[in-house]
Amino acid sequence: MPARRFEFVPLWGVAVFLVYAMRRVSCPGCGVKVETVPWSSGKYQLTDTYAWFLARWARRLSWKEVAEVFHTSWEKVFRSVEMAVEWGRAHQDLSGVSAIGIDEIAWQRGHRYLTLVYQIDEGCRRLLWVGRERRVKTLLRFFRWFGTERSAKLRFICSDMWKPYLKVIAKKAGGAIHVLDRFHIMAKMSKAIDEVRAKESKELVANGYEPVLKRTRWLLLKRPENLSEKQEPKLAELLQYNLRSVRAYLLKEDFQLFWDYVSPYWASQFLDRWCRRTMRSRLDPMKKLARKLRTHRALLLNWFRAKGAVSAGTVEGFNNKAKLTLRKSYGFRTYRAMEIALYHGLGALPEPRVTHRFC
Repeated sequence: MPARRFEFVPLWGVAVFLVYAMRRVSCPGCGVKVETVPWSSGKYQLTDTYAWFLARWARRLSWKEVAEVFHTSWEKVFRSVEMAVEWGRAHQDLSGVSAIGIDEIAWQRGHRYLTLVYQIDEGCRRLLWVGRERRVKTLLRFFRWFGTERSAKLRFICSDMWKPYLKVIAKKAGGAIHVLDRFHIMAKMSKAIDEVRAKESKELVANGYEPVLKRTRWLLLKRPENLSEKQEPKLAELLQYNLRSVRAYLLKEDFQLFWDYVSPYWASQFLDRWCRRTMRSRLDPMKKLARKLRTHRALLLNWFRAKGAVSAGTVEGFNNKAKLTLRKSYGFRTYRAMEIALYHGLGALPEPRVTHRFC
């Protein structure tokens, strides 16, 4: 066979190649076989050492920047990262996973979502699995991949109130404590308050009243301790008005006491009283939220049964990193490239042990 060139790690900015004529055998029983070499895999033009070199740099820079810095192509960088992810996924250790967090992020326009599953144990936090869309079938694929035995050993699962997730978790991991986290609940409440404020603000303007709710969105959504020095007097002035938005804000601040309880029993008593009072508030978005909390009452009280062992704060932190990965790429054109990037950046995947690392 003619000699092949295998690209090696450049030294002092000079391109380095290994040139080797691979032996070829024509076997009557097996067909044509080509010699296997220890420095390269398959038909790649890169040596394994150079591929791992590019993959490690791709964690620090965007793939385009890596290609420009080392005078190679974007496709070679992608193939290197793909090789690293495939090797890492094949050799990752899934033993000891006791807590997972499930959430979704939008990755393209038109309500196209990804389902992301994270390990959120205290000693190990990483991305475990990525799935297309946020349907029942999507999460079922994760549990099939994860395995029945591992699923039975899960102690805690943290998610939001998305119905497909709730349905699958109850079926596949019914023995785990399923926690509806504080972050998701308060996010729903903030959305309800914002709906009340937006509607009332338009009504005040239409009826010729003073627009007291103008530029007050963050006054009502922030916690009092997070307000700036300028916002504190503005909020105090706003609370003097008998507005629906103010009543919704006071209900939200009252609900914050729910998270201070220790006993699930007393927390449930507080939740029932708060829901009854909210249902009499004549604030439709808040009443809708109260009905939803009643529906998921048992899962909400699991927050106290878990005793703070899991939190969606970790999940949201990973989601922010995932969105940053997508922004760095300015939008992947294919699902495969996006999936590889997420596993590479957030999966904490293992790497083979080598005698020397160039970076």
